Amino acid sequence: MRVIGDDGEQVGIMKTEDALRLAQERELDLVEVAAEARPPVCRILDYSKYKYEIAQKQKQARKHQQQIVIREIKFRPKIAQHDYDTKKGHVERFLRHKDKVKITIMFRGREVTHPERGRMILDRLAEELTDLAIIEQRPNLDGRNMTMMLGPSKAVLAGTIDEELAAKAAAAEAAAADAAATVSAPVADGDAEAPADEAPADEAPADEAPSAESAPAAEAAPAAEPAPADDAAPTETPAPAEAKVESAPAAE
Repeated sequence: MRVIGDDGEQVGIMKTEDALRLAQERELDLVEVAAEARPPVCRILDYSKYKYEIAQKQKQARKHQQQIVIREIKFRPKIAQHDYDTKKGHVERFLRHKDKVKITIMFRGREVTHPERGRMILDRLAEELTDLAIIEQRPNLDGRNMTMMLGPSKAVLAGTIDEELAAKAAAAEAAAADAAATVSAPVADGDAEAPADEAPADEAPADEAPSAESAPAAEAAPAAEPAPADDAAPTETPAPAEAKVESAPAAE
């Protein structure tokens, strides 16, 4: 067999008895590390320490491995809003734990004749969880059950989902503030232009001034008061006529 010393240097090809004697002299163990090789490879080392190092390496490897757990949540086609919100919260919690979630719509009796209701619920759930989940399996009707598989999004796997959601919320608030400012801007302009539109109303008295002056002029025209003169004429003319009538007999 080929023997490697405890310092990592090759000792050479030796018989098994000689290799064991060498390991015992160093108070170490002779461990076969490559049985498939020709000749087999053995190493002189402390076996207990060797086992500990192997266990630590396996532990570190398991840390970097991602264990996928599939959870299942069941819905009904006629689910109430409160129950829907509760189950949606469970799905969100599972996704944040980086688990896959299997959504199942259970049909009973003649409900299976309306699969569009179940598909509507699944599409709604996938749309509302678009930031946390990706659709790994589209809604599929299998017997009386319709299933859909959701997996955690890249942001959830990377651990940046909270930052992305906060950034989207801030952007939405900024957009709402801009929209409110845009809506209120025309109203302010209209208020600013209102005095300009009312300016002709202030000039109206100037137009009315001539009419106020013309009114007395129109009244001054009948200053001679022809009406009283006309009234006096008919009252005085009959008197002389009667005088003539009375004077006529006097002439006879």
